Amino acid sequence: MKNSKNNFLKSGIALFTAVLLTVSAAGCSGNVGENGGESVSDSPYGLTNNIKNGTIFHSWCQSFNTIKESMRDIAYAGFSAIQTSPINECVVGGNGGLQLNGEGKWYYHYQPTDWTIGNYQLGTKEEFTAMCEEAHKYGIKVIVDVVPNHTTPDLDSVGKGLTDAVGGIDKLYHSNGKNEIVNWADRLECTTGQMGGLPDVNTENKAFQDYFIKYLNECIACGADGFRYDTAKHIGLPSDPTDPSSEKNNFWERVTTETDKADSIFNYGEVLQSDGEKIEEYQQAIGGTTASAYGEAVRSAITSRRLNAAALTDLQINTDDPTAVTWVESHDNYCNDGTSSSLSDKQVVLAWAVIAAREKGTPLFFDRPYGNTSGNMWGTMNHIGAAGNPFYKDDTVVAVNRFRNAMAGEKENISNLDRDESVLLIERGSKGLVVVNGGRYSYTLNAAVSLPDGKYINRADGETEYTVENGILSGLIFADSAIVLYNDGYLDIEKLGTLSIDTDTFILTENTPITVTLRAENAQNTFYSVDGGEYVSFSDGDQIEVGKDTQNGKASALTLKSEDGSGNTLSVMTFYFTVQGKRNVEAGTRVYFQKPEDWKDTVYAYVYDESTGAVKQAAPWPGVKCELQDDGLYGYTFEEAWDNVLLIFTDGSKQIPGAMEPGMVVEADKVYTAE
Repeated sequence: MKNSKNNFLKSGIALFTAVLLTVSAAGCSGNVGENGGESVSDSPYGLTNNIKNGTIFHSWCQSFNTIKESMRDIAYAGFSAIQTSPINECVVGGNGGLQLNGEGKWYYHYQPTDWTIGNYQLGTKEEFTAMCEEAHKYGIKVIVDVVPNHTTPDLDSVGKGLTDAVGGIDKLYHSNGKNEIVNWADRLECTTGQMGGLPDVNTENKAFQDYFIKYLNECIACGADGFRYDTAKHIGLPSDPTDPSSEKNNFWERVTTETDKADSIFNYGEVLQSDGEKIEEYQQAIGGTTASAYGEAVRSAITSRRLNAAALTDLQINTDDPTAVTWVESHDNYCNDGTSSSLSDKQVVLAWAVIAAREKGTPLFFDRPYGNTSGNMWGTMNHIGAAGNPFYKDDTVVAVNRFRNAMAGEKENISNLDRDESVLLIERGSKGLVVVNGGRYSYTLNAAVSLPDGKYINRADGETEYTVENGILSGLIFADSAIVLYNDGYLDIEKLGTLSIDTDTFILTENTPITVTLRAENAQNTFYSVDGGEYVSFSDGDQIEVGKDTQNGKASALTLKSEDGSGNTLSVMTFYFTVQGKRNVEAGTRVYFQKPEDWKDTVYAYVYDESTGAVKQAAPWPGVKCELQDDGLYGYTFEEAWDNVLLIFTDGSKQIPGAMEPGMVVEADKVYTAE
């Protein structure tokens, strides 16, 4: 598990109800991509019809039902599109557990077993369709993350329907598809070799292309408006050398032109920038790409407090007006390479103000896990399917999103206001502007701007007033903050109520309930339900017990909702409590392992804790060498106490549990076997 994993990682508003009902038909038929529609929709939330002009909410690892429950909140926050995690059938790993990291893994849905809609982590095809219908009611477009480049390494799990369709399991993969990439600059190796232990699909096989296009059309029929192509730079371009089993590299030509509604679908590919990635050519082939180098520049600017205008203007893609999906962080930055998880939520919000205020790029907001902290990147719930961090509804995020929507079509002008380059001015024509102060101190504004003379309220806090007189903007901007100024196109939308709970933990012990406090801020007619039971009314501050009749390995769900005076649902939030056995181990605890006959004579115990993000381990893989006992068993003694320890036995090549599976819970004096 650890060895395989590490290889993989490398690579409010009742008055709007009637309006929403009147626009739902237009929303459901939308499927509008780069070339479609007016700049701003008739949604009461002012969302853009054109995905490129708006912002994208990355509902990372959230189930279709969770996204559907959150749709009103997403619209309120000003996001014109959502991006799901991969919705394909995928390998069932970690004993079917649903933790982001632990008993289950977030990346299992990036290991396809077939290209059909629905998986155990996110939900069914019917639930996906219902989610799309809900999105279109609000004028929100749906982007699906698709993974054509590889399958799961568990070949026994690959679907028979898929293998039959492509002409057999051997024809599913490139000739070099099960050999790991060594030279990433070698385009043939990069586009046909195995990445992170994931066998490389022969995307040039016409039968596979036909099968995959059928899947894309199935997604479109259910309501998808666009696609994000995972690991796109590992799929060959027309100019790339071809695999010996292929005639030509025409995958991109077919999937971008032969799908239903091809002219209106928003396509972009994940092309992480490094040596020889040909990003400009991918721009032309796919229609758009990610802008990972720009994201790195944005993170560097925020952490260094130096918001250099030139560095933050250049998207670092050498083509005119690229369709570039920009981000402060992606799920890979956060989960894999660790380049963004150290950023505070506040730093992310400030950086978002920079990229979302701009004309260039299409910003994507990665929703971190619920309850994440610098010391616990997986969050307090640590549950696949659950809603993420509610900071996407931060006042500054909402204000900048709505600003961007209102500024569609307005040209940008970016400049620094101070010598230290810590204060950045982003103007959009003469219609509006955003100022970001990334410095340590407040700054007194005295800047020439194009905004018409008059009084302006900071839309991020709703109260601070700024003045433009004789073309000069004046006022005070605090350190580590952003102001959003515009009057033309501003929508005064009633603030959302907030549903939440107070609890010390989301981990339950079997049949041992805990007490949680229910919270309802600016929300009335509030109700709760436990594990799908009858809804019961509650008031802010009420306490209930969760986890009375729970079983180990299961999850208990607590749902809160609010309604308007007519009984229409306004907000929904579901919290998941994971039931697991105790994992704390005292120093001196001893365990044993009975080695299978086909294992090598040297056995190691890999002891680790990955519950908070950074992995704590007794020793790097393969672990600590076990002691051979007189009775033929291999023994290991814990030299220190652990809180959330898991255990893997390995001989360096074979391992128990198997690759991609979580470690075993430790039981003192237990003899572990391969059975």
